[in-house]
Amino acid sequence: MSVPALLLKELAALPSGGARAPIAAIAAQLSMDEREAGRELADAFAMQFWETEAMARHSPAFERLPLVRAQHQGCLLLRASASGSALHIGVVSDPFDADLAAQLEHLADGPVDFVLATPADIHAYLNQQESLSRAIDDLVDGDKASLGDGAASIEVLSFAALSDSSSQTVKLVNSMLYDALRSGASDVHFESTPEGLAIKYRIDGMLDAVTQSHGVALAEQVMTRLKVLAELDISERRVPQDGSFRVSAQGRDIDLRVSVMPSIHGEDAVVRVLDKRAILGPQGNLTLDALGFDALSLATLRDLMEAPHGMLLVTGPTGSGKTTTLYGILSETHTGHDKIITIEDPVEYQLAGVLQIPVNEKKGLTFARGLRSILRHDPDKIMIGEIRDRETAEIAVQSALTGHLVLTTVHANNAFDVFGRFTHMGLDHYALVSALNGIWAQRLMRINCQHCSRPYLPPAEAMIKVGLEPAAMQDHVFMRGSGCGDCRGTGYKGRRAIAEILRMDDELRELVLQRESARRIRQAAYEKGTRTLSAAALDLVLAGETTVEEARRVTMAS
Repeated sequence: MSVPALLLKELAALPSGGARAPIAAIAAQLSMDEREAGRELADAFAMQFWETEAMARHSPAFERLPLVRAQHQGCLLLRASASGSALHIGVVSDPFDADLAAQLEHLADGPVDFVLATPADIHAYLNQQESLSRAIDDLVDGDKASLGDGAASIEVLSFAALSDSSSQTVKLVNSMLYDALRSGASDVHFESTPEGLAIKYRIDGMLDAVTQSHGVALAEQVMTRLKVLAELDISERRVPQDGSFRVSAQGRDIDLRVSVMPSIHGEDAVVRVLDKRAILGPQGNLTLDALGFDALSLATLRDLMEAPHGMLLVTGPTGSGKTTTLYGILSETHTGHDKIITIEDPVEYQLAGVLQIPVNEKKGLTFARGLRSILRHDPDKIMIGEIRDRETAEIAVQSALTGHLVLTTVHANNAFDVFGRFTHMGLDHYALVSALNGIWAQRLMRINCQHCSRPYLPPAEAMIKVGLEPAAMQDHVFMRGSGCGDCRGTGYKGRRAIAEILRMDDELRELVLQRESARRIRQAAYEKGTRTLSAAALDLVLAGETTVEEARRVTMAS
């Protein structure tokens, strides 16, 4: 559908400003949403149409078009890439406004490549930039905070001192951390580039470029600031360093872990956000319900974790929520009548009434050595952060066989690959299957943004890849987020966990001992009702909570 020429002529005759609002007028006239109307209008003017994701790939030129003026006029100037035909890109929502285009070219002091965007996307981008430049009023509380034994502590700054400070570096670092916390980011990446510093957030498991600051000197100052906060050696730039600090934001304490790594352009840093609130229930306690597992999976997990002894393995890739699930299990089963000890690398969340031991390989405290000492403390339940080697695996299995309930994680693509992983470690299969109660494989899937979720029809090829028959799905209503300011233009906001649960019984134990193929073990498990990760993902798709594309992305390797 193209925009009728008569409608374009009528819009051109209207005065500029809110009275014209061409994208909104076309959307109303042709009964389509504003983004579709924007694309049609962009085609009519032979312009590119951009959404917030495209804008985020470029840094704003606020030194030429200030933020306040950009918000007032509903437009912006971005720095173009080095390969572009112009030094600046002008983002507008009204292609008829020749006066505005001339103003932007004057401010840019040269030619401008113009692109079209909806007013909502322009304002969403500008609001995001405003939050980055705003001083933080609640990031720090003026007290000394400590993560405990062996962790870094800092003398935090008050807001008054921060406001009085003329340091651009302090304001940049603090504003980025503040915006990351508001956005629900799990990591903030500071990456040195030949031009300066690129800053990215990992939100819902996906890395999103936020902004880029020009100037190599500024990049070095930012790295120094992060090192000071984490109490690292600011003179050391040749080897990796790890540290931590704590901030008080929005009425709660949040732990931040810093990893600095040398790179060819200087140094890169990743700040990991450890926010307890993400896994707290309504009463402020850790809960499995907060992860969003379906009722059947939760019932099975709670049944497995009530076993008096044995081993429960949680598996999945890095960032799939394995440790969070283990914390939820310990929190729900901790009655005060059991001795619970954990050994972790590092201890991410503190659990009241639980003895938690951090691994310290520099001092010789490994998982295996710590686990031997743990057994002398007469524990009822043991949580091992991760099984990485044969020695740790053997001690964990023996602990499960001698009356302890062992909860641990191991890296594997799915529940059935765990057996191959332990075979590679050289573990005795008889001891393993005797100790093993069950294997819990999980993933985290992004959920459609509730504010912009709309019906859509997935491509037939995408449906086939996730096991759907396109012909049978013609009448089904699929949902997908179109992207808005609330979800930062991604169409997704928040995640839910899906699980594949393998409960061990005599038949499956016998198949493993007979060294049957993974395909045969998988077939026997499916016949007993084991649901695959793909099937769990598909349930969310059919319920309209996520997309076919997201299901394919998350489960394609399982």
